[in-house]
Amino acid sequence: MRNRLVSQTATCRLKSKIRPPPPASAVPIIRVSNNIARLGQPIQDPKPRQLLSLPPFPGNPLPGRNSTAKEHVTALSWLQYYFKDIPPPVIQDHFKKGLVQIECLDSGNSVGDCTGISRSLEKIGRNYIMEVGSRVHVPVTVAESKPMKRFDVIPTGTDNPNADEIQYLQRLVNYKDSAILVLNKPPKFPLKGDLSVHNSMDAMAAAALSYDFAEGPKLVHRFDRESSGLLLMGRTKESIAHLQWLFSDTTKAKPLSKEWNDACDAMYQRYWALVIGSPKQKEGLISAPLSKLLLDDGETERIILANDSGMESSQPAVTEYRVLGPTINGCSWIELRPHTRCKHQLRVHCAEALGTPIVGDYRYSWFVHSRWKQMPRVDYEPMTGAPYKLRRPEGLQVQKGSVLSKVPLLHLHCREMVLPNIAKFIQLHKRKQVKHDSAASLQDSKPDLLRFVAEMPFHMKTSWSLMASYLV
Repeated sequence: MRNRLVSQTATCRLKSKIRPPPPASAVPIIRVSNNIARLGQPIQDPKPRQLLSLPPFPGNPLPGRNSTAKEHVTALSWLQYYFKDIPPPVIQDHFKKGLVQIECLDSGNSVGDCTGISRSLEKIGRNYIMEVGSRVHVPVTVAESKPMKRFDVIPTGTDNPNADEIQYLQRLVNYKDSAILVLNKPPKFPLKGDLSVHNSMDAMAAAALSYDFAEGPKLVHRFDRESSGLLLMGRTKESIAHLQWLFSDTTKAKPLSKEWNDACDAMYQRYWALVIGSPKQKEGLISAPLSKLLLDDGETERIILANDSGMESSQPAVTEYRVLGPTINGCSWIELRPHTRCKHQLRVHCAEALGTPIVGDYRYSWFVHSRWKQMPRVDYEPMTGAPYKLRRPEGLQVQKGSVLSKVPLLHLHCREMVLPNIAKFIQLHKRKQVKHDSAASLQDSKPDLLRFVAEMPFHMKTSWSLMASYLV
């Protein structure tokens, strides 16, 4: 009996040493002495980033820079030129991470070593030589900045501004010389005052921005109250006359010189806007005349697209547009370049011509805003087709006026402006008959064009940060 039990026990012990093979789903391990390293899933590639498209490279010399056409422009110089308001270390960091790419052209007109007929992207380095027409794509994070302290609060306007109001206005100055003054106007800041508006730009600038001049600067062009961005003002009678000549019908004026005419032809303004939806074409030219419609017995006016009947007076209006990046959460960032200067031209062209009204433009798209659902939705990256989904970044407060607030402010910002060097041309025209003048030679060394870039206001920075936080 004992022998039988011993044999059964030995048999059980032999069977207990036999184990089934591990399942195929088990995590493999590597035993190194007494340490065990588990092999997990392979590391996935970085998720596709939303790309920001730069305009085609215009060629050298770039407006506002003292350079010759024979000099080469590298990719780093082109990005630092376009993103003038971005710190250079941020742009250099994108090159180090290999995030800057160039769009490949057709096989017949290839750029660099790009091949293939289909549209594709290739990484480039900081020393890549730019060619005319090249398009560079960078992640939208290159223009993302953390909103720090708010300076958008409009002070109480008085005839004699105090020290805080003077400091507030001087903080808005982007450029100043003997002829012009360029400011970064905040949104909802009225330009001209009346009995009901005391804190207007013209009144406060005359009292706080005169500096060492006897009189304050004067307004020379129109600007919407709800819009933000670069605002130009003249400081002398000569500069005001030149600027008014620039922003008017120049065909009626006599040309002053060939250099002046060439500089006037190179003048342009570029706006950034956040629109609801996305244009059908990624870039194009809008040529739609505008007319004025009077409402409420003439007390209210509204700008509309002119009819083809020709029965009503109209003004020609031309706008060049370009989509900056993908459509995210039903909105798109676009760049606008007006070729004419009509009242509410950009707002009407976006709302009625393109069918993509600007976020916060209740005057021309109240019905669209009333039906617009500001809810996260799935959109797709146009280059790879990968889906994007909203992820609100941690620590970012959705302040009043951003794209996710209940009542967003108007997202229209004059970001870039190129115009003739007014101070230089005034001095050159005065000394036109004087030869071998040292002052004239000093003026000749200055650039014929000036270029300014203004950072976005607080609510648009917040919207950009929110839109840039979309991940798969």
